[in-house]
Amino acid sequence: MLWVALHFPLLPQGALEAIGAWACQFTPKVSLEPPRAVLAEVEGSLRLFGGLKSLKSKLHAGIEDMGFSAALATAATPRAALWLSCGRCSSVRDVPLEAVCKSETHLFLQSIGVHTVGDLSRLPREGLAQRCGRELLDDLDRALGSAPEPRAFFEPPARFSARLELPAPVSHAEGLAFAAQRLLVQLEGLLAARQAGIRQFTLALIDEEAEACLDVGLASPARDSDRMARLLQEKLSLTTLERPVEAIRLEAADFVSLNEFTSGLFGDAAAEAEDWARLVERLRARLGHDAVCGLATHPDHRPEHAWRRVEPGEWDPHDAPPPGPRPLWLIEPRKIKESEFTTLAGPERIETGWWDGDEASRDYFVARLPDGALAWIYREAGLSSAQWFVHGLFA
Repeated sequence: MLWVALHFPLLPQGALEAIGAWACQFTPKVSLEPPRAVLAEVEGSLRLFGGLKSLKSKLHAGIEDMGFSAALATAATPRAALWLSCGRCSSVRDVPLEAVCKSETHLFLQSIGVHTVGDLSRLPREGLAQRCGRELLDDLDRALGSAPEPRAFFEPPARFSARLELPAPVSHAEGLAFAAQRLLVQLEGLLAARQAGIRQFTLALIDEEAEACLDVGLASPARDSDRMARLLQEKLSLTTLERPVEAIRLEAADFVSLNEFTSGLFGDAAAEAEDWARLVERLRARLGHDAVCGLATHPDHRPEHAWRRVEPGEWDPHDAPPPGPRPLWLIEPRKIKESEFTTLAGPERIETGWWDGDEASRDYFVARLPDGALAWIYREAGLSSAQWFVHGLFA
C-alpha cells in the first residue's frame, strides 16, 4: 500500500471534514486524523492520475486553490506518512519526537538524549513501555510496519455546506468572488467523489446583523468549479451590498448522478448541447431566471394562445403542429388596407375560445405585401367589409 498524508499547520474549525470530502475524488480510502491531518491510500489511483508525481501535483494545486497550505508525505504505512508530514522529513528515523509523542513524554526522552524516531527505536522495548506507556511503542510498530493499523474511512456527505470567515469585511459584492472560488473547489471535489453534479447552489452573505442568499441555477447538472464561479460572478456583478460582508457560506444539495461522456468522431451533439446550456445559464444569471425560456406548442387554435413557456431544452414529443401554414414571427395585430396586399391562400377559419372570455372568430389568409414579404392576415369571420389585420410574417 501507499499512503499520502496531508498535514495542515493552520486549519479553521470544521475545515478538516471539507478537505476529507474533497480528497475523496482521488481515492475512496480517505481517513481523517484530527485535528489537522488527512490520510489517503492511493496505490490503486496512481494509474488513473498518471503516477505519483502527477497525483502529488494535483493535490498541491487543489490545496492551494482552497486557500490552504499543507505538508505532504508518502509512506507504506499511514502512521509513517503522518509522522513524515508532521516532521517534514524524508525518512521516518529522522522524524523529531515532538511530531510523534506528547509533550511530557517528549521532554523526558529529550532529557536522556533521544531526539528522533531512530533514537527511539534503539531503546530497550520493555523499559520504553514501562516509562512512556505501551501506546508509544504500538505507534512505533505501526509506523515501521511491524504491526497493522486499521483505519476508519471517511464517507463523503450527501450535501455540501462550508463557511469561510473573510480576513476583512467586504463592501463590494464582486470582491467576494475570490473567496467563494475556494469553497467551490471544495464542492467540486465532493461532487467528483460522489460522481454527481448539481443544478443549483446557494451563497449566503453573512454580516453582523443578518444574512442574504444568492441562488445560482445551472441549465444542466455540473460540478466544474470554474463554470460555477463564472455564473456566480454574473450574480455578484448585479448585487449591491447593504452592509459589509464578514463571512460567506456555500450550500448545495439534491445531487444528481453525473457521468462523463465520450466525444464523437464526427461532430459531438452532446458537447454542442452542453455549450447551449452554458449560454442559457449565463444569460439567466445576468438577465434573471424568467428572462430566458424555451417555447413549445400549446393545443389551442388561437395563435396568441398556441404557445407556452418551458424550461430551455424541454419539449413534448407529442405536441402536434397546428393545421395550415403558420408564420415564424407572430406580431401584435395591426391594421392594413385591402389595397396593400394580395391574397395567395385561404381562408382558414379559426372560431374558438368562447369558454374563457377571449372568443375569436377570424378568417386567416396568406398574402403578399408590396415589399414582397409573405404575411398572415385576417378579418372577422363572415364579414366581407370587415377591417383587415396583419398577425404574422413568414420567414
